Amino acid sequence: MNGVAQGPNKSDFVHRLGAFFGLRRNIAALLVMVVLVGMGEKMAERFLPIYLLALGGGTLSIGLLNGMDNLLSALYSFPGGYLSDRLGYKRALALFNVIAMTGYVIVILFPVWYAVIIGSVFFLSWTAISLPATMSMVSKAMPTTKRTMGVSMHSLVRRIPMALGPVVGGVLIAAYGERDGVRIAFIAALVLGIVALLLQQHLIEDVPGSHKAEGNPLALRRLMSPDLRNLLVSDILVRFCEQIPYAFAVVWAMQHVGISAPQFGVLTAIEMVTAMLVYIPVAYLADRNTKKPFVVITFINFTLFPLALLISRSYAMLIVAFIIRGLKEFGEPTRKALIMDLAPDDRKAAMFGYYYLVRDVIVSVAAFGGALLWNVSPSVNFLTAFGFGVLGTVYFALFGRDLKSSSGAATA
Repeated sequence: MNGVAQGPNKSDFVHRLGAFFGLRRNIAALLVMVVLVGMGEKMAERFLPIYLLALGGGTLSIGLLNGMDNLLSALYSFPGGYLSDRLGYKRALALFNVIAMTGYVIVILFPVWYAVIIGSVFFLSWTAISLPATMSMVSKAMPTTKRTMGVSMHSLVRRIPMALGPVVGGVLIAAYGERDGVRIAFIAALVLGIVALLLQQHLIEDVPGSHKAEGNPLALRRLMSPDLRNLLVSDILVRFCEQIPYAFAVVWAMQHVGISAPQFGVLTAIEMVTAMLVYIPVAYLADRNTKKPFVVITFINFTLFPLALLISRSYAMLIVAFIIRGLKEFGEPTRKALIMDLAPDDRKAAMFGYYYLVRDVIVSVAAFGGALLWNVSPSVNFLTAFGFGVLGTVYFALFGRDLKSSSGAATA
């Protein structure tokens, strides 16, 4: 009726909701790509330790795979940041998807354990090499007051395939066995990767690269602020805590506690759902307050997980352990946003890549050493990891600093 005030219409609500979550076109397109690529990746990748054992690779092959994951993540992070600055994130992401799909093809065609190791050189690279480009896209698309929300939306949506993928992979293993089930999962990963590549090129707006992209890691070292260095040191110690037992969580659960592959898939889903539930409220608070407390809480949960795993002797106790593992994501998007805040404005992707280069090269030692500690005993593996977590958490609590989102002022 004329003269009667109308309430907010549906389009206004959708617009406000999109603005709250930071869902601009490029970000929405990125999230679609993350779901498709991640779903294919996580159906198979989470069960690679079991697959290697089924192919006769042995315990040391698991340590080799996990160590390579960290080392390659480190080595690929810096060129990923450089290529993102040089080519623009659209073309860089297309290149990174093709590299990952090459690894899938190798594993599909050659079902032997050393082919899995070779293929992993390609498909383990996707997350690490694409992350600087992803963070650069978020940084450019979002205002400073929404940066943590943008990173959190990426992290939240990324957990959807991380939750569902292992469940589907576990079902495939139960139906077709450890060898054929994982190969079928890799075939699905290849198909989803192709679809993601096509959609990504259609939806993401092209952004030109820069001929001024920094290709010298030593130059970036000089540009790293003391606050960012302190975050890096604490992060390295906490990642030792994560990576020493990482590849053996599935081995402990299935071979020591005695659960099935589908049950382990459910545990991973519980972990991811737990993480997803905390992302948005934490992002909302972190964008309006200091980021340090959220990062400290994250480091505490990293530290508690190996201890919780060690005392788990039943499926119910494993559920509690994996809820704790999910809570380690409490401030992970906040930590990534803090890296971008502390990085130079004209070198954000490259600095992000350099940060991960340094961190993961060092942490790869922990992944390789995890297998040796496991051969001593699972208890030694888990307790050593716990000790590193304590060191990293205390270091950041004492020396870590961040920036207030509203004013940009440093805060202890």
